[in-house]
Amino acid sequence: MSIQIQFCGAAGTVTGSCFWISTPTQQFLIDCGMFQGSKSVKELNYGDFPFHPENIDFVLLTHAHIDHSGLLPKLTKHGFKGVIHTTSGTRDLLSYMLPDSAHIQETEVERLNARNRRRGKVVVEPIYTADDVESCLEKIETVPYEGWLELGGVRARFWNAGHILGSASIEVEIDTDDADGNSLRLLFSGDIGPEHKAFHPDPTAPSGIDYLICEATYGGRKRDNLDTAQRRSLLANEINACLGGGGSLVIPSFAVERTQELLDDLAHLIHGKDIPNAPVFIDSPLAIRVTSVFAQHADKLEDVSSHSDPFDHPSFHFTETVEESKSIARFSHGAIILAASGMCDAGRIRHHLKNHLWRPQSTILLVGYQVEGTLGRLLQRGVKKVKIQGEDIAVKASIRTLDTYSGHADEDELIDWVSDRLPIRQAALLIHGGTEALAAMRDRLVATGLDTNAVIIPKLDDRFEVASDGLHLVSRSTARRLDPKVIDKPDWHNDFAQLSLDIRDALDAVATDKQRAVILRRLKRVLKDE
Repeated sequence: MSIQIQFCGAAGTVTGSCFWISTPTQQFLIDCGMFQGSKSVKELNYGDFPFHPENIDFVLLTHAHIDHSGLLPKLTKHGFKGVIHTTSGTRDLLSYMLPDSAHIQETEVERLNARNRRRGKVVVEPIYTADDVESCLEKIETVPYEGWLELGGVRARFWNAGHILGSASIEVEIDTDDADGNSLRLLFSGDIGPEHKAFHPDPTAPSGIDYLICEATYGGRKRDNLDTAQRRSLLANEINACLGGGGSLVIPSFAVERTQELLDDLAHLIHGKDIPNAPVFIDSPLAIRVTSVFAQHADKLEDVSSHSDPFDHPSFHFTETVEESKSIARFSHGAIILAASGMCDAGRIRHHLKNHLWRPQSTILLVGYQVEGTLGRLLQRGVKKVKIQGEDIAVKASIRTLDTYSGHADEDELIDWVSDRLPIRQAALLIHGGTEALAAMRDRLVATGLDTNAVIIPKLDDRFEVASDGLHLVSRSTARRLDPKVIDKPDWHNDFAQLSLDIRDALDAVATDKQRAVILRRLKRVLKDE
């Protein structure tokens, strides 16, 4: 009996979580997420799935983040008829997150098509629409933590992963035709939260499995182990330094979990007079709606502030409309602005970056993981100029990073979590990481005692047979959807944007139009030679 798994995403990169498992009688997915990062990586979202959606019997979904769930409406659009099994917290978050994602797809394609028509190019369709999302949401059925879900020859159990509201690691048992009647046991980590994370218990899952498919987002990275008071103190220091210097603090913040953690901490700090009672703008319609979900689940959350509503305060201003969002621009100093997206690649945050990146008094505080190729990663690297919505913006604001809000376990915490899962009878396969993070995690696991040959780093679209006697590579295609050399690196789109800035700087630096004409002639000559 052949049981196979294909790594259709999050292999050699952080995003696009999607794992296709096939048995002689069934096919199912763990996650169906959207690719994020460089334009080359994001183009995968528009291509065909490496499987036929109509043949997928069901989906097991670890959590609501778009890089794990964001292509579920596309799956439905292209013929999936089965059930999506997930937790109630994840379902409630998706009821807002997927419609928001569809709105982004439709809006971005509308703008692109307007440009394409003017340039005489072919128009394109959005990845999916609001109608596709509605059909998708109807397919969700919820499951409790730690209860077996029977799926005809396959059983699944969801374990709290401590990452975000509703997040889970998923244990899967698959019947085999072995003479001894043993089942094959696989554990998909999903995203593992750090120890002592706000709102959630420490992550847990079973031990003694055959195969572990484990995230490695923070492989090779360690954070200080801070308690709640220490985390809030670091945030207060950033706020006081910025506002005390006459600036405004701009926080690119993920709409789910990160914004709610920050609101809880800001309310606590204002209440305790640890920071000025400055206006706090939450400029993300999605974050506002997600905050209402957290309020509904408040009785399940741990370590929230003792005041009556942890997500509300008289200083908080929730800006839903475009007009309300634009009005924030009048605050050149003295304000705290939270806006999505957390990697600065879309949404209202880009308008606030345009307003504040060039101001030396302002601070941009990065509080989440920045995928390679995103604007957030470029800022983190220290670039001096960026292009936002076609406009060149000088980077003079202070760019700061506060890693204490990460929803991911760091390397030590991941190693501890994996150690608690031992014995792993066959292999650990590492996913959800950049090249360096995956290599660092592999080395740590080998140093912990796992056999070198039992720690595998799959590449995108690799397909393996998983059996009780070991792992066998079935297919390592030479015609991959994306060259592994492009994944997890800036692509030509990033290089072109930087070149455009460099050309502008070179032209501005010379004294006369004659010298500028010489530079442009040289560039044209190079292009002609190519």
